[in-house]
Amino acid sequence: MPAVVIIGAQWGDEGKGKATDLLAGRIDYVVKFNGGNNAGHTVVVGDEKYALHLLPSGILTEGVTPVIANGVVIDIEVLFGELTALSARGVDVSKLLISANAHVITQYHRTMDKVTERFLGKRQIGTTGRGIGPAYADKINRVGIRMQDLFDENILRQKVEGALNVKNHLLVKVYNRRAITVDEVVEELLSYADRLRPMVVDTGLVLHQALERGETVLFEGGQATMLDVDHGTYPFVTSSSATSGGAATGSGIGPNRIDRVIGIVKAYTTRVGSGPFPTELFDESGEFLRKTGFEFGTTTGRPRRCGWYDAPIARYTARVNGVTDFVMTKLDVLTGLESIPVCVAYDVDGVRVDEVPVSQSDFHHAKPIYENLPGWSEDITGARTFDDLPKNAQDYVLAIEAMSGARISAIGVGPGRDAIVVRHDLLD
Repeated sequence: MPAVVIIGAQWGDEGKGKATDLLAGRIDYVVKFNGGNNAGHTVVVGDEKYALHLLPSGILTEGVTPVIANGVVIDIEVLFGELTALSARGVDVSKLLISANAHVITQYHRTMDKVTERFLGKRQIGTTGRGIGPAYADKINRVGIRMQDLFDENILRQKVEGALNVKNHLLVKVYNRRAITVDEVVEELLSYADRLRPMVVDTGLVLHQALERGETVLFEGGQATMLDVDHGTYPFVTSSSATSGGAATGSGIGPNRIDRVIGIVKAYTTRVGSGPFPTELFDESGEFLRKTGFEFGTTTGRPRRCGWYDAPIARYTARVNGVTDFVMTKLDVLTGLESIPVCVAYDVDGVRVDEVPVSQSDFHHAKPIYENLPGWSEDITGARTFDDLPKNAQDYVLAIEAMSGARISAIGVGPGRDAIVVRHDLLD
């Protein structure tokens, strides 16, 4: 049985939960391997809508063991807030496992995130202010706090003292803020220890043993490829590895265990925060996509920037991730458009460029070259087979598939869990 990675193939918010839902009943473990609570996803179950920020969407599927792996940074207050809210709605959260090596977001990470972003002024990156970047920075600087540290007060206190030595100088002398005491941080973190203890395990070993038993493990990436710290539109990126390679480093399994990589794309494109976005729309077409697709951040509520489908980005993400299958979401949002532009290449200073430019400057100046595809007016939300779709909708999917570097195996045609057209088995 396979290890399957699901990744966002644009700038995030593609609807990765749709692919997770499609595999429900065939999955034993769902693993979040990167990121934190800086991005969320909405999952619709019947008449119920769930907004998840830190937990993997598999926590909503009965019989699945949800795992937060070592590549994630965890705001424990947010974690318990989500668990409590789900429990109140009748969701069983008792099977959640958390890596002992996952890093913790503390109050000083959130403070540093907010004051640093404000200090940047016009050069702001567009972070959510939730402490994700500073927590990852401490991890790389080897002054981070890990989940296992909460079970040893002496080690925890030493690590907090080391982290605050420099940060308090910055807060007081540069940002004119009050110093944060070691005691207040340690006291808060220790208050969570007893409740956390049963959840915190060696998740790398657990996942290895599951694969050895022939069970199916799904690795669910947060953020998306174009926000990956190495392969995205740097510096307007997240602080973690959001590509399929991050599934191995972020969970502790070998890369040779991964059988399939599923890339999620919207039938158009969105992004939040700052950074280049060649197909971004500033007219009524962009507003149509935003309103019809309800393009507002699950975590922040920020309106998303909207634009047409970008085929060079899809090809790039297919290559970087080794995508075996695409799942296209929100095809229904395009219903009613007479003509649908698709970006097939870029114009960079008068030169046609067919792939994503490696130069940051070139990508900032890239202008989309469009091919217009005919639209459709028929309601497609009830479609469940490819033949149910209007011919123009079928042609749109086939044209996108030919441009994007991998087969489109499933198509989302509405917000519901069952509103999906399957063309190929994602595990075959």
